[in-house]
Amino acid sequence: MSSLPNSGEFLGHPKGLFLLFGTEMWERFGYYGMRAILVLYLVAMTQDGGFGWSNADALSLYGTFTMAVYLTPLFGGWLADNVLGQRKAIIIGGILMATGHFIMGVPHAAVAGMEENVFYLGLALLCLGNGLFKPNISTMVGDLYKEGDKRRDGAFTIFYMGINMGGALGPLVAGYVAAVINWQAGFIAAGIGMVISVVMQLVLSKKYLGDIGVVPAAKLSAAQSSSGTKEPLTKVERDRIKVIFTMSVFSIIFWMGFEQAGGLMNLFANDYTDRMLMGFEVPASWFQSLNSIFIIIFAPVVAMIWLKLDKREPNSPVKFAIALVFLALGFLTMMLALITEGSGQGSIQISMMWLVLFYLFHTLGELCLSPIGLSMVSKLAPLRLASLLMGIWFLCTAVANKIAGFVGSFIGEGQEAMNNAMGIFIGLGATALLSATAMYLLSDRLVDWMHGAEGKHEPHTQEHILAEELEVAAVKQ
Repeated sequence: MSSLPNSGEFLGHPKGLFLLFGTEMWERFGYYGMRAILVLYLVAMTQDGGFGWSNADALSLYGTFTMAVYLTPLFGGWLADNVLGQRKAIIIGGILMATGHFIMGVPHAAVAGMEENVFYLGLALLCLGNGLFKPNISTMVGDLYKEGDKRRDGAFTIFYMGINMGGALGPLVAGYVAAVINWQAGFIAAGIGMVISVVMQLVLSKKYLGDIGVVPAAKLSAAQSSSGTKEPLTKVERDRIKVIFTMSVFSIIFWMGFEQAGGLMNLFANDYTDRMLMGFEVPASWFQSLNSIFIIIFAPVVAMIWLKLDKREPNSPVKFAIALVFLALGFLTMMLALITEGSGQGSIQISMMWLVLFYLFHTLGELCLSPIGLSMVSKLAPLRLASLLMGIWFLCTAVANKIAGFVGSFIGEGQEAMNNAMGIFIGLGATALLSATAMYLLSDRLVDWMHGAEGKHEPHTQEHILAEELEVAAVKQ
């Protein structure tokens, strides 16, 4: 078992927490900064430094990339647990991601004739690095505290706030640099954030984390004996597994719509939105910061609402249904935008406020759904199947990202894109509403199948609920 470091405290928490806070913040800065300009770079004309791809090709690649981002942690987590240990996995993953960012920042002139091959190499390194980094950094937060330490919920609240700060700052900085210099400079700016993350771990981890994460988890638990007998699943366990599968499938619907943000909606902001504000043209990539900003603002509000409702707080399936309703409201907002401001002749330019409302509704939906996911699997899964079922949850999220890219690719080009966009918004909104209705009708049966696990052993305090709401960032790519 890892010994806890004795490096002092800051704001009532171990200083190691703030090292992990900074490590994750700068990594998310790099990732979300890169993601905010990725599709825009792919569709930019070659004379503007881009690849000149069609919207369909760009969104298809985006869907494949974000799918891979969710699949690689399944392998990265296994490597960390059995071979590398969390600390080595984080450092190796961070170096791979930084290298990927910088490779994407190589000027086209320096790799003439091989631009796309070099670009693919950068994306591949980002996927591999993310697989090693993502599943390991969050788990070390809990290792800073002894079992039963009441400060743990507050620690995750602080940690997840750092994730969202990185997610908010990355698109603002990388997007601005890309807009005023060039696309490659934007990727390099993202890479610099990743380098800061790695350097923090290399220089400070020994002092502030001690030996936490050094030894692979499998070796730490090797001393624990097991009976070796494999007992069949009980009826309660089978019912709970049915709940996990059902809600995992419904989560595909939510993430399929939600993940239009970095693809279709990024292009919509770039091509069909009036982004002039007091003489300044707001970079399209800046809208990618809204989700993280809204989480920081509204997570405490949502936590307070659940606390005030107390025993009337909706159960997990009903929260899923509410999330899907918010998803539908986001697409209804865009439908209204096209109806009210898209009826004129020529190029359509809707107000930025429609996009702000779109991201607000989707963030509120995320705050209703995302905290439930990991908590649900950990509460309901039989211990011997916990990792497998957690993998199923992430697999469904990966599938949703690929479907999101496929659906968004039907946007088309030019003026026809508006008619196609309306069709996509209607389709996604209607699917979300139908799914919300189905989930609500199934909610009582699903709660019965949980066999009392709903809300069990969970402190109903504002600090705990706030930690859950902020946990949405932990399952983002």
